[in-house]
Amino acid sequence: MAVTILAIESSCDDTSAAVVRDGHILSNLIAGQDIHMSYGGVVPELASRAHQANIVPVVDQALRRAGTDVEEIDAVAFTRGPGLLGSLLVGTSFAKGFALAGDIPLIDVNHLQAHALVHFIPEKDGMTRLPEFPFLCLIVSGGHTRLIVMKNHLDMETIGNTIDDAAGEAFDKCGKLMDLPYPAGPLIDKLASRGNSKAFSFAKPKVKDLDFSFSGLKTSFLYFLNDKLKDDPRFIEKNRADLCASLQETIVSMLISKLIKASQLTGIKEIGIAGGVSANSGLRNGLALEAEKRGWNLFIPPLSYTTDNAAMIGIAAYYKYLRGEFTGQDVAPQARY
Repeated sequence: MAVTILAIESSCDDTSAAVVRDGHILSNLIAGQDIHMSYGGVVPELASRAHQANIVPVVDQALRRAGTDVEEIDAVAFTRGPGLLGSLLVGTSFAKGFALAGDIPLIDVNHLQAHALVHFIPEKDGMTRLPEFPFLCLIVSGGHTRLIVMKNHLDMETIGNTIDDAAGEAFDKCGKLMDLPYPAGPLIDKLASRGNSKAFSFAKPKVKDLDFSFSGLKTSFLYFLNDKLKDDPRFIEKNRADLCASLQETIVSMLISKLIKASQLTGIKEIGIAGGVSANSGLRNGLALEAEKRGWNLFIPPLSYTTDNAAMIGIAAYYKYLRGEFTGQDVAPQARY
């Protein structure tokens, strides 16, 4: 008998709902929040209020586009964490209410684990290439930069983490220094394609083992700009493409070098990336070259699955459903889950 799951994602500033049947995505809707552009970053209070306004219409449309009635839902899944607590509360509360009203099971999902599991979502044409276990995945976004080993669909081990800022945060904050709008990452990627990645050099903090650090890079970038602007107030305007290309090259090389080291230490050649920064063309192209050189079986997600989305929550919930891993109505979100 088919298993149909309604999945909800609300960890940050995207309200998303998806309907997943036997691991196949029937619908996947995302409502963004443009209001944060005015503040140069996500404002938690505004994010949670927007989630409250968006969640009912997003779920309604997800069910409609999937052609699914409420009575067909076998379980409702939601992001328990990590994320912004106020945002998580909205998704958790809605999921609990939906499950209680329909007398159906609840499934809580780890946001980071779900990001890695996008590689197990079947393609509609049936030509899906799936990773084998163990699977080494770099999760890189505005809030997370982490190396994990997936031993199976639900067994995740963290082997490397950022000790300060995430890579996506470094893109956005350095972008702000160049007067780029939030989120700056996609625009930096676009401008980088027209620039010289070797034009400028910035500090690459040395961190032991498989951990990351990006705060030193941000400081280096700030001091570099300050020095140049003293001599030429239009330095950023004149060199924006080269600055973006050089910054992107620095961040991408930091990420790839740690991924290479992790592969060498673990012996794993099933390699993937996930999260918002996995949409970055420099990272995708750089990894493709490394995969060819090192014999990796590389997995890069479709762009539609790089951002926070409920499809990834649904696929993680599907595997939890098969193992009978449900949660109760007393479940609470955890910002640092």
